[in-house]
Amino acid sequence: MKISKVKYNTLIKNIGVCIYNARQNAARAVNAELVKANWEIGRHVVKFEQLGEERAEYGSALLTSLSKDLQKIHGKGFGRRNLLDMRRFYLAYPKWQTVSAKFSWSHYVSLIGVSNDIGRRFYEKQCLLESWSSRELERQINSSLFERLALSKNKKQIIQLSKKGNIIKKSEHLIRDPYVLDFMQIPITHKLTEKGLEQKLITNLQLFLLELGKGFAFISRQHRISIRNNHFYIDLVFYHRILKCFVLIDLKTRHVKHGDIGQMNLYLNYFKKEENVPGDGEPIGIILSAEKDEVLVEYATGGLSNKIFVSKYQLYLPDQKLLERKVREILNSN
Repeated sequence: MKISKVKYNTLIKNIGVCIYNARQNAARAVNAELVKANWEIGRHVVKFEQLGEERAEYGSALLTSLSKDLQKIHGKGFGRRNLLDMRRFYLAYPKWQTVSAKFSWSHYVSLIGVSNDIGRRFYEKQCLLESWSSRELERQINSSLFERLALSKNKKQIIQLSKKGNIIKKSEHLIRDPYVLDFMQIPITHKLTEKGLEQKLITNLQLFLLELGKGFAFISRQHRISIRNNHFYIDLVFYHRILKCFVLIDLKTRHVKHGDIGQMNLYLNYFKKEENVPGDGEPIGIILSAEKDEVLVEYATGGLSNKIFVSKYQLYLPDQKLLERKVREILNSN
C-alpha cells in the first residue's frame, strides 16, 4: 500500500508533539517533587533545631556534619549551601499551601535570597505576571526592581505592589527610574555616544525588553518623520500591547535639556495625527538620559497634554542597600 507523504509527515509531527508534551509534563512533575522534598528536608532541619540541639546558621557544625553524612549515603546535592537553602526555604514558606507549583527550585533559591517579605511577595507576583525564567528573576532581583518601583510610591502603594505586582493599567505604571542597562557590559572608562548606546540596546534587545517590562513590542529604530522637508529621527519606537499605544524612546548620554522635551512633544503630536489608527491610545514618550534635573523637567513638562517621562539610566547595578534603606524609611513612615 502506498503511503501518502503528507499524511506520514503529519503522523511524525503528531508523535513529536506527544513526546514533547510528555517530556514537559515529566519535567514539571520532577520539579514539583524536588521542591516538595527540599521543603520537607528544611522542615526536618528546623524541627530538629526546635528540640534545642543547635541553631543551623550558615557554617554551623550541624549543617557541616549533616552535609557530609547525607552525601555519603545519598550522593551529591546535599552540600552545606544546599541544606541552608532548604532550611531558609521552609522558614520563608512554613505553610506548604503557599508554595507555588509554577516555580522551579531555582526560582525559590532566588526568592529566599530576598530578606524583605514585602519585596519577596512582589517578585513572586511579578514573576507569575511576566512568566520570568529563573535567570530573569535573578537579574530583576539583582537590579533592585522592587526598590526602584517602590521609591516612586507611598506606603499604601508599596503594599499594593507586593500584593498584586506591577499591573500595567496606565502610562505611569510603565516608567522605571532609573533603568538599569548592566547587560550591555560597558567598561567604566568607555566613552558612550548616543549612537553607540542605541546600537548596544538593539544588540541586546531581548534583555532591554525585559528591563522595559511586560507588553513592549519593538517596532523600529531611527524612525523617520518628515514635516515640510524637515526630517526628524526617533531613536526607538515600541508598541505596548496592553495599553495599545506607541511608546517613543529618545536616548541622551548627557543631561536632559528643555529642547529635548519640546522635541519629544513634537514627535508625540505627529504620531497622534499620522501614525495612530482607530483603537490606539495616545502615544507615550520616554527620554532616557544619563542625568536629569528634576526641577527643569517639572517646569518643561508642566502644562503639556502629551505624556512625556524623563528617566535616568544606569550602566551598572544600583546600590541595593541604599535603595532598601530608602524603601524601609517609606514603609516605617506614618
